[in-house]
This record gives sequence, C-alpha cells and structure tokens, in this order.
Amino acid sequence: MYITHLSLTNFRNYGRLELKLPQSVTLLHGANAQGKTNLLESIYYLATTRSPAADNDQQIINWDANQPDEPIVVTRLVAQIQTANNKKQIELRLIKEAKPTGMSFRREALIDRRKVRLMDLLGNLRVVLFVPQDMALINGSPSARRRYIDITLCQTDSVYCRTLSSYNKTLEQRNAALRRAAETGRGHDVVSILTDNLVELGSEIFKRRAQFIASLALEAQKIHYESLTGRHETIRLGYLPRLQYQGLARGDDRQVDPFIETADWLASETDVVNISQRFAETLKSVYDKDVASGVTSIGPHRDDWRFWVNGRSLASYGSRGQQRSAMLALKMAEIKRMRQETGEHPILLLDEVVAELDGQRRALLLDYVQNSTQAILTATDPTMFTNRFLQSSSTILVQNGRVTINQPSPENESNQPSSPASSE
Repeated sequence: MYITHLSLTNFRNYGRLELKLPQSVTLLHGANAQGKTNLLESIYYLATTRSPAADNDQQIINWDANQPDEPIVVTRLVAQIQTANNKKQIELRLIKEAKPTGMSFRREALIDRRKVRLMDLLGNLRVVLFVPQDMALINGSPSARRRYIDITLCQTDSVYCRTLSSYNKTLEQRNAALRRAAETGRGHDVVSILTDNLVELGSEIFKRRAQFIASLALEAQKIHYESLTGRHETIRLGYLPRLQYQGLARGDDRQVDPFIETADWLASETDVVNISQRFAETLKSVYDKDVASGVTSIGPHRDDWRFWVNGRSLASYGSRGQQRSAMLALKMAEIKRMRQETGEHPILLLDEVVAELDGQRRALLLDYVQNSTQAILTATDPTMFTNRFLQSSSTILVQNGRVTINQPSPENESNQPSSPASSE
C-alpha cells in the first residue's frame, strides 16, 4: 500500500498543495515550523480521522482562510492510494460555515468521490506513526494509552471500531441514566436495559483488546530482546483490563497479577458469553456505587496497559534509553502485526525521531524503513543520514508551506533539485 498523490487545500500552513509521492522512502527536510510535520499529520488524519497534534479539528484549518468574514471555509485532504489489488481515492472535508444561529462545523468522508460514513474511511489507508511524543505513552495517562490501542486496532479491525463506537454511545447514555436514578429514584429499569447493551458490547472489546495486546507483546518482546538490547534485557507488555473494581496506581505493581491473569483469560477465552457473564456480575456488584457517583466504574473505558523491563515498571524505574527501546520495539511490532493482518506494509511516518536514537537503534529503524513499501521521514538536518540512504531516497525541501522535490540520483552523491511541486 502506498500513496501516489496527495492534495491539500487550506490545511495548516498549506493553502494549496499537489504532491506526487514515490513508492519508496521520502525525506522531508527543512527548518523548524515550515510544514514538514503538517504533511505527516495530513496523511495520519486521512488514515485515522484523528489529528495526532490538534485538540480539535478546527485547529487544522488554514489560518489565512479561516477568517471571521468568510461565510464558508472548506479544508480538503485527498489521497490517491495504490494497493496490491486496486486503486482508490479517499477524501476528508472539514467545512466551517456561518449560519443564522452561529458557526457550524462538520466533516465529510468520501471514497472514490462517494460520500460514506466517517467510520467507513478507516482501513482504506493504514499508517504507523513515529513521533518523539510517543514517549508520553509510557509516562502519560491511561486515556492516551487507550487511544493508541483504539487507533491502531481500528485500522485493521472494522468490527472492533464499530463496537467501540456503539459502546461509547451506550456508556454515555448509561451514565446519564445513573444520574437520573440518583436524583429522582426512578429509571432503574432504563439503567438495566443499557447495562445489558453495555455488557454485550464491552465484552467484545475486552476480548479483542486482549488478543491484540497479547500478539503485540510477543513480537515486541522478541524485537527488544534480540535486536535492541543484545539479549541483555527483557520487556513485558501487559494488558490491564478493568474487569474488576480495584484500580492500580502508577508504579504500584503489588496488585498487578490479578489484572494480568484476567488479560490472559480474556485472550484465551473462546466463548464471549463467559466474558459477558463475568462483566455483568461485576457491574451488578458495584451498582450502588455507580448510582451514587453517576458514572460507570467498570468496563473497557477504564482499561490500561503497561511496560515492565527486567521485571520492574518501565514508567517508574526505566531509563530514558530503556523507554526509547521499548517504544521502538512496540512500533516495530505494530508494523509487523499490521502486515500480517492485511498482507500489505503500512505506510511509515517518522517525525524527527531518527535524531533521538543512538547508532544501533537508528540502524535498525532505518532497516525497517528501507524495507517498507512507502516511508516518509522528516528531519531538520539531512546530513545525519548516510549518502547511501540519501541516494536511495527522494528528498523534499519544505519551506513555509512550499515544497521542492529532489529525485534520487544514484550516479551522483549530491541530489539536484527538480522543479517544485504545485503549491500555493
């Protein structure tokens, strides 16, 4: 799978861009704040319908186009995609429009110029994103780790994605019903119906997450042990399903075993009915607490996952180098799993991560890059790459939202710039 053409209109600092991309490695270089990361963001957004950087979608609308006196502003992202079996075009539109009641904002998704649900766009373009901020997954909030799992799984598992969407809607309805029951003493029958729906949907999410993380963990452990640490260090990636009431504080590994045992059971359980029964019983046991608080305290919306290195919490005791190795192993495992699931390489997007790696980790990552179908990297300084790497890659100079393309020239060690791509 690879992108042959990318078109951006009113996206970030790109008023208009038409860019052909080769089926190989492309290096985007230039000074900071010129638009390199924005190009990666546009591809990731098309693949996942989410921005890795913006707090809300309106932030990615081009500043010059997004003026108060403009009655309508349209941001368009379009990619022509070549897969092993066919060609397709996917498109996302962000439309901001002035109406008598105020400004409205909506998104539209299209596949081959036909409007589809936003969810139907997922899986048509698959990417793996490497950014320095990935390190925050280790030390950050459980919600960020859940978001990573959800985005990754939704690219290959449409059933999971639909189930997750339905679960989140049902969860919101159940929480509202719990609050009404607490305030009025009525509506417990409504909570019961919503609980049944939540159990059915949540049990499927528990199982698919457990299976996904178990497969990811095996590959990450192998990569980390054999390729990144010379068989000196072991890592453990563990799923912590919230199928029991007790929580688990950061750095507290004293009570982790029950969570791991539950995760192992979920991954091996063949009958989702057994999972549903356990989920229902746990929700019943905390029902009075949930009514009093007005929130659902048990379920996959409270899940987490963590790393351990040599048996100790990576977040609490791991060095910066150990944390980099763990994240690199996780991303490489993600690439391999996605390839196994779909039969095609995902597109690799690497934003300034090569500069943060030592020689061994950099060499291993670039080996993955050069063996991929398509990879797009950013760097402020291209001299950190070898001449051999540069000669086998296409390079694009990015300056203030304008791009100048250099084609690989094996006969010459210096890449000579070609004519600029269409950019306004």
